[in-house]
Amino acid sequence: MNAARQCPWKLLAVALSALLIAAPAQAIVSAGDTPAALHSETDGDAEADRQAVSREIERFRSSSISIDQAMAIAEARHVGATTADVSFDGASGVPVYRVKTLHNDRIWRHTINAATGELVGGEAALPLAELDLDDRSNLAALGAIKHRLADAVHVAERATSGKAISGGLVRERGRLNFAIVVISGDDLKEVILEPPGGRAK
Repeated sequence: MNAARQCPWKLLAVALSALLIAAPAQAIVSAGDTPAALHSETDGDAEADRQAVSREIERFRSSSISIDQAMAIAEARHVGATTADVSFDGASGVPVYRVKTLHNDRIWRHTINAATGELVGGEAALPLAELDLDDRSNLAALGAIKHRLADAVHVAERATSGKAISGGLVRERGRLNFAIVVISGDDLKEVILEPPGGRAK
């Protein structure tokens, strides 16, 4: 996307192999979470973890709908909505994308079928007033910057020559960042991007 190519993104880190992930479905950086949530903290069988990651990656690769398309489908439900968090979930049943959008002081939760692009089970909304102060601050900053999660996904995919499987917001040391998890080859990599205007005032 040309807009993403023109923006002066700051690439903060590209790391994280599949061996450090319990399962991509849990590799979500939601508002208020930290990238540490991506690491496996279980004492489970490492081989079983690797197999679960491999199955999840295979289901993602065989899906017809891309993460870009899932975000666009969710955003189209409400004119002016912007995606705050997106993740692929292929752990059970039909693979889906779980997308949270920000619109009119509400967080809307959508489940998008990864094969057909259809909305699964309607949508749910949560008023921002019901979120904690940190989450409200992150979402207010997201609404104030001109760059979108979709732009960050494009930058991360180019930087890693991979395909994004999830993305969301994280704030570190007063900076609002986008954290994108990308499948690159057989590995998962976390890309942290600082959008222009993401610093706390």
